[in-house]
Amino acid sequence: MTMRAKGEFDVKLAPLPLDDQSADPTLGRLSINKQFHGDLEATSKGEMLSAGSGVKGSAGYVAIERVTGSLHGRTGSFVLQHSGSMNRGLSQLSIAVVADSGTGDFAGLEGKMMIDIADGKHSYDFEYKFSEAPPSA
Repeated sequence: MTMRAKGEFDVKLAPLPLDDQSADPTLGRLSINKQFHGDLEATSKGEMLSAGSGVKGSAGYVAIERVTGSLHGRTGSFVLQHSGSMNRGLSQLSIAVVADSGTGDFAGLEGKMMIDIADGKHSYDFEYKFSEAPPSA
């Protein structure tokens, strides 16, 4: 059964040094720290890699973040994988739970998250379900 969680989140991004100091200046690396509120009460930490271009409104990013907290009475952690792009202002974003990344009560968690930014506030809409636990090796 698919379930939904909604709420807001605060995010802090901070620049990190690139592994290759001579890399193209349009490349970036950032730390991610989030605080989720609402149905998902959690914190997350992760990293983002980004690339800009010489064309206004065109860029891309990938990110991984581990989310730890509670969701509708369950506790544990899981990992979100982001892939985002902008093509001259038209954006496309995919945020999904990494398969089998759930710990604790989040074992078997599957899902995707949408985010919205309006008037400087960030909100999320998380559609998720729990699959059967994988067989032991």
